[in-house]
Amino acid sequence: MKNIPRLKIAHLPTPVETLPRLSNALGGQKILVKRDDMTGLAMGGNKIRKLEFLLAEAQANGARTVITMGAVQSNHCRQTAAAAARFNFDCILVLSGEKPATVSGNLLLDQLFGAEFVFTSLEKRGEVLQQTFEQAWEQGRRPYLIPYGGSNTTGATAYAFAMQELLEQNCRPDWIVFASSSAGAQAGLVVGASLFDFRGKILGISVDETKEILQTRVADLANATADMLGEKVKFQPQDILVCADYLGDGYGIMGKPEIEAIQLFAREEGLLLDPVYTGRAGAGLIDLIRKGFFKPDETVLFWHTGGIPALFSEKYQQLAT
Repeated sequence: MKNIPRLKIAHLPTPVETLPRLSNALGGQKILVKRDDMTGLAMGGNKIRKLEFLLAEAQANGARTVITMGAVQSNHCRQTAAAAARFNFDCILVLSGEKPATVSGNLLLDQLFGAEFVFTSLEKRGEVLQQTFEQAWEQGRRPYLIPYGGSNTTGATAYAFAMQELLEQNCRPDWIVFASSSAGAQAGLVVGASLFDFRGKILGISVDETKEILQTRVADLANATADMLGEKVKFQPQDILVCADYLGDGYGIMGKPEIEAIQLFAREEGLLLDPVYTGRAGAGLIDLIRKGFFKPDETVLFWHTGGIPALFSEKYQQLAT
């Protein structure tokens, strides 16, 4: 397999833990959790894995500024800003949404890490991102562009190696369940499963896209990632397992299922989920267990992708009621 430049940022391997009280509350299904909320930098999260590869590539290209985009409470943007500060890059974040009157949650941390903000609409975010990159280039700031969620072939490579890490922890669950959106983590896990002979099933709970869109996005990125690594494997959209039954009222809108999941994980295991990603994936996991989707003797691993600072955003104060 091709060697890819990598910085050491994350605290790896992240732990695998059992969740016995949650399991008992849901009827006895054996549930494990992979704690990528404990990757270390800036309150952790899965994007740190990707940034190990992305910032190594930025350094190799002589970049001095990293530019990326996300929502106002983006976990990816928060972790990018922190990693940029640690490795002496300037950081510009293109954020979709209006600048809030009060800075809280991830946005507060972005500010502490010294990031520059460009606010725009969701519809114009891609266009503004490109304009911001071109302007930084013209100013001689040597920009490096990180895509939404860090989800390109370089970023997805991180989760191929994350699969190797899991197997080296002697953990081979029947199912891996997690929040899936920009496709990078799921594409990497799918490639890693092929490379390192994982025989279980990898199920992405979509937080924002239809099943068909996400399946195609993951398959395309998995194929490109495998090709970059010099591996001859080919994935079709139908090979990708996606559940898009828990989209609720839309991206970032927390409803009763997410609130129940956040409260149940917290009260049974002292484990925090976030309102956007792990809260929605946790809600999906809970419902699938209750419906009997998994066989009683199967082990399910919930891959916790982080996102805790969003809990402290004023946007999600209904959790306090």
